Amino acid sequence: MNKFQYDNYVKILKIELIPVMGCTEPIAIAFTAAKAREILGQMPKRIVIRCSGNIIKNAKGVVVPNSGGQKGVEVAAISGVVAGKAELELQVISQMKQEDIDKTRMLYSQGICSCELEEGEENLFIRAELTAGQETAAVEIRTRHNHIARIEKNGQVIFEQPDIKTQESGDRSKLNIKDILKFANEVNLDDVREIISRQIKCNSAISEEGLTHKWSAQVGQTLLKYGSNDVRIRARAAAAAGSDARMNGCALPVVINSGSGNQGITCTMPVVVYSEEMESDKDTLYRALVLTNLLSLHQKHFIGDLSAYCGAVSAGASAACGIAYLNGADYDVIGKTIINTLGNVGGIVCDGAKASCAAKISSAVDAGIMGYEMAKHNLVFPFGEGLVEKDYEKTIQNIGRMGRQGMKSTDVEILNIMIGK
Repeated sequence: MNKFQYDNYVKILKIELIPVMGCTEPIAIAFTAAKAREILGQMPKRIVIRCSGNIIKNAKGVVVPNSGGQKGVEVAAISGVVAGKAELELQVISQMKQEDIDKTRMLYSQGICSCELEEGEENLFIRAELTAGQETAAVEIRTRHNHIARIEKNGQVIFEQPDIKTQESGDRSKLNIKDILKFANEVNLDDVREIISRQIKCNSAISEEGLTHKWSAQVGQTLLKYGSNDVRIRARAAAAAGSDARMNGCALPVVINSGSGNQGITCTMPVVVYSEEMESDKDTLYRALVLTNLLSLHQKHFIGDLSAYCGAVSAGASAACGIAYLNGADYDVIGKTIINTLGNVGGIVCDGAKASCAAKISSAVDAGIMGYEMAKHNLVFPFGEGLVEKDYEKTIQNIGRMGRQGMKSTDVEILNIMIGK
């Protein structure tokens, strides 16, 4: 692998695999509001949050961490204003105290904050507008959940920068299955060890939290009730349990993939569980997770980080490829695993972040494992049927086109249903 490609892949992993507490969208809202509060220099009398539809969709039904069980855009914004530390970015409300929770609850009940749908913007757009008497402040997030694109004070722009470009964050268009596999085999683990180690540590901790405490619908614990001796069930349960906790307010940080904690957990935990079952050495596990993360980012490059397409599908397919890697799979087995998974559950829709994400994760991982079990016996869904192509890369592109373009109207309709429009 040439140095440019190698360095690009390392950069992608370093920038994409970062720790976030709670669901990424409400935390990004809290970050935006906290930064606006910092610029305003005082407590606001009024907060207006303007968001793209996908931000609203993913923040509406999920519990904001450290909020005492409160949900929604307004709670996230008020939490950021009351107790957020903008310098912590996507761990902005990690230091909330009980008095902050009580104040957030009071201000929410007083109606200090409102949320408005901002149409005509890209899928990742947040603008926080704060007012205190004659003083105003506004902050905009674009492109990435922690990328401040614009700051205004009293109507004047005091900071502005362009959207993140590929050369700054790593060029995901250069990802492909063959080179990802080559990179996973050849990467100097010292270049990625800290990143992958942090992902294992954080995501294993929240998975364990979901498996040992009663978070919401308890999908992970439910799975274990009828299959704790089956590694396939344990792999699904470990991933689902992390989402059980995360979607319902657990404040433990998660290392994300494609801007999503659920996808980060899904990429990580099935591979970790299989590695433990197989007693794989740590280096092999790290290489398997390098492969898994990059394959998930590769798929999401064509779909987009936020859409009506459930990202757990991409992550579940990729996790199955990581399991295949632990078993010594070659390029064709990995490619067929992706095809078999996408040909099965490629139609799961995203109707926002919430408790049922854990069940979708379980379904995606289940499909991925079955896809691998088929692939290792040279069984694959017939090429040319539906979106499946003989060319593995073309299949990924077809799914991406369906998710990004074909499901646009689905995305709008889901949002309209959710907001009662």
